[in-house]
Amino acid sequence: MSRVPENVEINTINKLVETIQDVQNGLDPEVLSSWYAILEAESKAVCPSEELSSTIAVIQNPDLPMKFEFKCSKRAIPYVIDVIENNLNSMPFATRLYFQKFEEIIEGELKSYYLQNMSH
Repeated sequence: MSRVPENVEINTINKLVETIQDVQNGLDPEVLSSWYAILEAESKAVCPSEELSSTIAVIQNPDLPMKFEFKCSKRAIPYVIDVIENNLNSMPFATRLYFQKFEEIIEGELKSYYLQNMSH
């Protein structure tokens, strides 16, 4: 049976520790809050009108810091999605997964809204 060199094992363990720390840090309420603030500001900046940008707001629950409410009009969602996409590569791994899921949810709500309105 061949033996793995000790330095390879240590490197592997160090990479696992880094990954675990990245996941823990990426889901920290302060990290999420800062990314929500970035996404809110950039989404407002790319909206073509003040009326549309004024519909975008992020509210962090003071009692449950991991709970956020993201408000925006249906017309602003495409701008928000573009901003999320543009920022994903800069986010820690777990934060990126969180916002990819968030993006999936708001896209689903937008599609549902359009489907409901088309059937009426």
